[in-house]
Amino acid sequence: MPQNRTSLKTGIRTAASGTSRSRRDWIIGLCIAAAFIIAILWMAARVSGNRSGETVRFSEGGGNVGVVELLGPIYSSERIVKQFETFGKQKSVKAIVFRIESPGGYVAPSQEIYEAAKRVRDGGKPVVVSMGTVAASGGYYAACGGDTVVANPGTTTGSIGVIAEFMNAEKLLDKIGVKFETLKSGRFKDSGSPYRELTEADKAYLQSWIDDAYGQFVDVVSAERGLDREAVLGIADGRVFTGRQALEIGLVDTLGDYRDAIRIAGRMGKIKGEPELIRWRSRRITLFDLLFQQTEGVLRHLGGARLAYRMP
Repeated sequence: MPQNRTSLKTGIRTAASGTSRSRRDWIIGLCIAAAFIIAILWMAARVSGNRSGETVRFSEGGGNVGVVELLGPIYSSERIVKQFETFGKQKSVKAIVFRIESPGGYVAPSQEIYEAAKRVRDGGKPVVVSMGTVAASGGYYAACGGDTVVANPGTTTGSIGVIAEFMNAEKLLDKIGVKFETLKSGRFKDSGSPYRELTEADKAYLQSWIDDAYGQFVDVVSAERGLDREAVLGIADGRVFTGRQALEIGLVDTLGDYRDAIRIAGRMGKIKGEPELIRWRSRRITLFDLLFQQTEGVLRHLGGARLAYRMP
């Protein structure tokens, strides 16, 4: 009996030690993950530098090139549309360089940015698009509003297509004993709900929704790039291309970097000498801004089904 009690106590101490060690390892892992996320966000803030602003100051000279930047995923269009409108009306701005670093985003904001660039272009003021690392899907849709599209040889572009994603948590909810009851006015009112699987009728209905937005994308590329619609359909299957490949198939006009785009804009705007670049006055993004933007993006995504012109 004494030996059995000793073994029992030893077993209890071993189990307790194992539980304590497991809890400690879990806490350490959580702290490391949190530190890693904070470090990434801090570095992103340092790299991104000036990104947002509300005012712009013009010089008195007549050789200004306005710079409009589309940076990151497209969740909204208001700020960029306002910049195009402001630069479009300012007589001292002879041309605009539209710098794009974006994998795309929601359909409607992408279309609104395209329309804003197109209005300025059609009003007689040159809009030269400068593609950076990536200008794909909705980013490419927006680029179609420019007079001339300049891409680096290695720019990732294309990705012409539409995506809509639906989360299904039905089995998870079943496991934890949670059930949602839905009352609706029509059979498709809750199509895409995370609380049930899609039916075949749902899939057909949602596919028609996606197909119409896809057709709009194809029509814009065909019209703006002067390409036959069937030719566009042959490459509009979601594939991405390098800038050099995009030039070969007619999606961009020329290869070059940001400085090349500025020179082209200066020439199209009939500016003598080196153009003066005009940007909106900006402030440095803070860690709070990044956290808010990322949270906003997640909430927008979870808030309901949305069509997106974006890379997966």
